[in-house]
Amino acid sequence: ANLSGRLALIVDGRAVDVERASDGSFSSDPQAVYERWEVFRAWAAAADLPEGVVFDPADLGSPAPAPRQTLAVGLNYRDHASESGFAAPEGLPPVFTKFVTSISGPVTEVRLPEGGNTDWEVELVAVIGRRAEGVSEADAWGHVAGLAVGQDISERVSQLAGPAPQFSLGKSFPGFSPVGPWLVTPDEFDDPDDLELRCAVNGEEVQKGRTRDLIFSVPALVSKLSAVLPLLPGDVVFTGTPAGVGLGRSPQRFLSAGDELVSTVEGIGELRQTFVA
Repeated sequence: ANLSGRLALIVDGRAVDVERASDGSFSSDPQAVYERWEVFRAWAAAADLPEGVVFDPADLGSPAPAPRQTLAVGLNYRDHASESGFAAPEGLPPVFTKFVTSISGPVTEVRLPEGGNTDWEVELVAVIGRRAEGVSEADAWGHVAGLAVGQDISERVSQLAGPAPQFSLGKSFPGFSPVGPWLVTPDEFDDPDDLELRCAVNGEEVQKGRTRDLIFSVPALVSKLSAVLPLLPGDVVFTGTPAGVGLGRSPQRFLSAGDELVSTVEGIGELRQTFVA
């Protein structure tokens, strides 16, 4: 986890500061750990850790706060492609970036862009733990450090304006890429390819899906993306959202000031965003 900008392990609901527990063997920088991910995993498995401290979830940041590359995948659930008016992708799905300044932690206040239609998209996020270049699908999980909850918050007016869609800009306003609440390693799941996602606005469930329904699974995405460009340690991959976004509803529905957005992924935890004008 990233607690107040410092790398931490969450043990029985308490936070252990990694730099202090390792006597300085590891930096306090949460992003730096991915360059030594396998060494860190080995240390964490064997270390005699001190008792952690109670913490406020609002003090958590993104477990990968400054990735060199943030890749986001569109139309990766058939029901979402359908509600968006597109055919399900074949080959590589649409890929765009969410700029790094939009990344935030799990409990945040997000300012709504003036004159926009701001929408929700709960997603499973994968963080890369080992450089992936030309990786086979069978080997792909070995390059994933872990999984987190993500929200691909999207401002639809700017996203869809102009002669060609501006996906990256429309999805990169400040606070539009919350990730967290922490990173969970793939071995913690009975099946990391089958996790439930949920999203609620003011307590009303608006999205529910399972990652087994991804058109391109996490291993497939790592393989296909790494065939085009190297995925670097600490890179973030938003894997796509299931149906239920505001744009696809009739009538369409968008976020307003005062709304609370809660996004969850089974076995990981939740994000909680409140919106202000």
